[in-house]
This record gives sequence, structure tokens and C-alpha cells, in this order.
Amino acid sequence: MEPVAAPRPRIVAIGEGMIELSGGIGPAARVGYGGDVLNVAVALARLGFAPALLTALGRDAWSAALEQAWRGEGIDTALIERHPDRVPGMYGITVDDAGERSFAYWRDRSAARDLFALPEAEALLARAVEADLLILSGITLSLYDAPGRARLGAVAAAVRARGGMVAFDGNYRPRGWPDAATARAAYADIAPYVTLALPTAEDEAMLHGRSDTPQEIARRWHDTGAGEVVVKLGAEGAWVSAAGDAALVPTEVCRPVDTSGAGDAFDAGYLAGRLAGQAPDEAARLGHRVAGRTIAHPGAIPPREVIAEFAPPVRQIHG
Repeated sequence: MEPVAAPRPRIVAIGEGMIELSGGIGPAARVGYGGDVLNVAVALARLGFAPALLTALGRDAWSAALEQAWRGEGIDTALIERHPDRVPGMYGITVDDAGERSFAYWRDRSAARDLFALPEAEALLARAVEADLLILSGITLSLYDAPGRARLGAVAAAVRARGGMVAFDGNYRPRGWPDAATARAAYADIAPYVTLALPTAEDEAMLHGRSDTPQEIARRWHDTGAGEVVVKLGAEGAWVSAAGDAALVPTEVCRPVDTSGAGDAFDAGYLAGRLAGQAPDEAARLGHRVAGRTIAHPGAIPPREVIAEFAPPVRQIHG
């Protein structure tokens, strides 16, 4: 009997999913999960899509519980490999009176960081090449050394060459890099394969050491090959530049409880809108609504019903 071919993934997000601690230390503490591309994947699943997460977990009970929870969210876990010696990364969230978050990480020996040492990695990447939408981030790049980043770049190049979409959120976190110059070089290497850039102005300022206007940030990404750029401006909204048109799409007024995952939630809403056939400005408004409801709850991932109510009518995914 001929083996049955594995189903082709439509949306693939590559990155790290971690254990999330929030609510402080003591009886009020909450244990959940998060991670930038994981947050995007969870929100996309709740918005009616079926993304696959490509990552590595351990063979411990915590890893098994995470994979089971993500499968319950509607995420395709077929591209998750198990590392024989490592465990999931972990982070803790603290928030100030204004809802602004800060993080502490325990992830230096996480399974996801050693993904490319696993013999199954090549098969996983080969399946990722078949995606119609590939989701990457600056945090994803920061997990790996230069050869590892080159392998991700090759996947992105292949997806784009096939006519697929490559979405990249800069998500620059200085602690993940030896220095800003290394990060800039890594971003420059991946940029020619990005079709949809989702930078944040604050991150771009840290990365480049200057405060460029949204127009200048968008132009920089357009010049490297991205046809569509959405510059996230926090409470001000998002500068959307696509198909020769550009405009500021203001955010909705909301009072944040915890800003963790705000940008990831926006990314998911924007991608969901575009995949459903919405115009860029309409998709940005959906992104703002999803982000606004997300930050009204503690942790990077809010209760399921908070996001599911915004699910757009799903059309055929396109490149």
C-alpha cells in the first residue's frame, strides 16, 4: 500500500512557544503559554484559520501539556518535533499601573533553540516550504545562529518564489542579540523574501538608533522588496502602505490591563482580514479590534471568546 501523503500546511508559523507565568508570585499566579508567533497562530485559529506551528518541545510532561493545549486551540501540531534532552522555555510577565508589561525569561536551553540539531528538522522545513503563508519574526531569527537563520531565509525564499506570502514582524528585542548590528544584518538577509512587513516604530527606533517617521520605515521595507508594509504605532494606530496607497488607520480607544501580545494580536487580525479578502485599511481596523480586546485581559492570550467573535468570513487563502 502506498503511504498517505501528509496534508499540505496552508499557514506555517515558525518560532518558540513557551510557558507563561503572569499575575505575580503566590495564589494569584497564572500558568499559561505564549510566544510571539504562537500568539499569532492561536489568534488566527480562533479567527477561523488552521495554522501550523513549526517548533521543538521536549519529551517532558510540560511539553506534552503544551502541545495538547495548542491542538485544542485548533493549531496543527504536526510540525512540532520533540527534543530528547531539552524542555520548553518560560517567561514571566509583570505589569505596571498603566498596563505596560515587562518580561523575565528562562529560555537559554529551550528545545526550540536547538531545533536545527534534530535530525527531523530538514523534513519539517521541507513541509514549511509548501505553505501559502509563512509567518516569521525577529524573535524567531534571534533564536538561531547565522547558519540557522540562513536555513529560515531559504524557506522564506522558496515560499515567496512559489507565490506564497511571507509575513515578518520585526519584534526586535535587544536581549536576544549580541548587538544591534548583528540583528540589522539578520533582518537585511531575510528582508528580500518578505512580502508583508509588520514592523513596530518603537522597535525600529531601537534597532536603527534613530526615530524615523512611519513613512520612512515603510519606504525602507518597500525598498527591500515588501509590497505591503504596516507600521504599528501603539496607541496612535498603524501606518498602512500597500499597492501605492498609504494612510494612518487610528486605533480604537481602550484601557489596557496588560499590553502583552498587543502587536501579535494586531498581526493576527490583520492577516485574518487580508486572507479573508479585506482591503488593507479594513484589515488594520480588524487588527486594532483584536488587539484592543486582547490587552483588556491579563496575559498574552485572552479567553477564546474574546477573539473568536471577530472571525471574518473565510475565503480561499491566496499568495
